[in-house]
Amino acid sequence: MPSVNPNQSDKETEPFVEVDPTRRYGRYTELLGCGAVKKVYRAFDQEEGIEVAWNQVKLRNFSDDPSMIDRLYSEVRLLRSLTNSNIISLYNVWRDEEHNTLNFITEVCTSGNLREYRKKHRQILIAAMFLLMETLVKIGDLGLAAIVGKNHSAHSILGTPEFMAPELYDEHYTELVDIYSFGMCVLEMVTLEFPYRECDNVAKIYKKVSSGVRPQALNKFKDEDAKAFIERCIAQPGARPSAAELLKDPFFDEVDDDDENDQ
Repeated sequence: MPSVNPNQSDKETEPFVEVDPTRRYGRYTELLGCGAVKKVYRAFDQEEGIEVAWNQVKLRNFSDDPSMIDRLYSEVRLLRSLTNSNIISLYNVWRDEEHNTLNFITEVCTSGNLREYRKKHRQILIAAMFLLMETLVKIGDLGLAAIVGKNHSAHSILGTPEFMAPELYDEHYTELVDIYSFGMCVLEMVTLEFPYRECDNVAKIYKKVSSGVRPQALNKFKDEDAKAFIERCIAQPGARPSAAELLKDPFFDEVDDDDENDQ
């Protein structure tokens, strides 16, 4: 039964519910978030004395599709191979055969005030540009990432319906689906409301998304720059800007002005 390392600080005196095979990382019960595929728990790095994120995927959810498990491992290997200040660092990964889970440790992404949110929005776009230069077109939270060439479209589909671009349902799409999902993430952060919460089932969400109906949350805030920015992100593919173009949007002007004043 895992126990608290005696070297832990007083701040981290709660017992671990799980430790990794090296016994360096300990997981707590607190859930930091969950996506379509994985759950993320608060954890502690006993060697560095810092908090980390313990990502866990229950592989039994994919027992009927072995190829999906292969794709999970591919995405973890992809994350491990990337080095960029705007992409979270991967510290360790292993499979727990007893509990049939895939686990990996990453740095914790913390939130802050609205100005910091805008900075993080910009960091995500910079990360997207970095991935595109590395001939990647899909960023996923194990949702999953597709590795394809710059001149090819991806042909796989899996994700959270509320954040999926309409062309994803046709299973023929480009990197612009990430711009759409990014816009929906900004919408959720600004409104503190899940997109399409007015829908009570996936079928209704699909109908609205595929017919181009915007989520009601888009009409619930008064920041015109933010609203215009989101509308650009979720526009039709032909009118949707690239990550590089979005970085020049007025939505980020306030951040740039504040950065200049701080110097």
